[in-house]
Amino acid sequence: MLKYIGKRLLQLIPTLFFVSVLIFSLQHLLPGDPATVMAGEENDPVAIEQIRKQYHLDQPIVVQYVYWMKGVVSGDLGESMRIKVPVLRLILEKLPVTMQLASMAIVIALTIGISAGVISAVKKNTVWDYAANVFALWGISTPNFWLGIMLIFFFSVQLGWLPASGYVPLRENWEESLASTIMPAFVLGNAIAAILMRHTRSAMLQVLESDYIRTARAKGLLERRIILKHALRNALTPVITLGALEFGTLLSGAVLTEQIFTIPGFGKLIVDSVFNRDYAVVQGVVLVTATAFIFLNLLADVAYHLVNPRLRATL
Repeated sequence: MLKYIGKRLLQLIPTLFFVSVLIFSLQHLLPGDPATVMAGEENDPVAIEQIRKQYHLDQPIVVQYVYWMKGVVSGDLGESMRIKVPVLRLILEKLPVTMQLASMAIVIALTIGISAGVISAVKKNTVWDYAANVFALWGISTPNFWLGIMLIFFFSVQLGWLPASGYVPLRENWEESLASTIMPAFVLGNAIAAILMRHTRSAMLQVLESDYIRTARAKGLLERRIILKHALRNALTPVITLGALEFGTLLSGAVLTEQIFTIPGFGKLIVDSVFNRDYAVVQGVVLVTATAFIFLNLLADVAYHLVNPRLRATL
C-alpha cells in the first residue's frame, strides 16, 4: 500500500505542474488590465506603469509564471493587489471556514444519501423505495438559494432557534459555530445526498443480484450482515468517487450559499477577487482548490483498496 501511495504521489508532480500552467494562463485571458483597475478612477499613467513593474505585469507571461512559481515553491503565493495582504494569509483565514462547512455538508450528505440508497435498494418497489426516489428528485430540483431562504424564515425568523446569518469560529465557541453553520451545511448537503442516494441505490441493486449474494443467503447468513458487510462494501466504489468529487467542489466554495448566510469562505473570496482583477488571490485560491481535488482523488483510490479486498491483490 505504501509503495502504491508513493508511486501515485510521484505521478501528482506533473499533474500539479500542468494545473499551475493552466491556472496562470487562463487567468491572463480575462479582459481588462488589473493595473488600470488598481490605479483607480484617475488612471494616472505613472501610477499604472509603477503597478505593472511592481507586480511584473510588464514582463512576458512566461517570465511572470516563473516569478509566481518561485514564490509558490517557497510558500509565497504573492500579495493581493487590492488590499495589500499576503494571499497565503487570506487563504489560511478562509480555509478553516470552508473546511468546516464542507465537512459538515459531506457528513450530512453521506449519512442521508447512503442510508436512503441502501433502504431504497433493499426495499425495491415498496413505499420506502418510492419515498427515497421522491426525496432524491426533490433534493436535485430544489435550488439552494430558495431552500436557504426557507430555512432562515422557518428556523430563524419564526422559531428563533438558529442565527439567520454570520459565522462564529470553532475556537471561539463551538456551540455557536455549529449553530451558525448547520443550515448552510444542510443546504449544501441536501443536493449531494440526493445524488449519492441515486448512485448508492443503483450500485446496491447491481450487487444484490450477484452470485455471491445468493450464495451468502443460501448459507443462511443474516440479511443484515449480507447487506452491510458484503453488498454495501462492494457497492461503495462509485459512491467514494462521487463523494470525493463533491467534497472537492465544496472546498472550492459555494458562492450562493455563502452569500445567503454571510459565510466568509472561499466562495466570496474568489468572486470578489475575479471582479477586482486580483490576479494573485485568484491564482492562489484556484491552485489550492485544484490541489485539493487531486489529493482527494488519491484518497479515493486508497479508499477503494480498503473497502474492496479484491483490489488489494493488484497492489
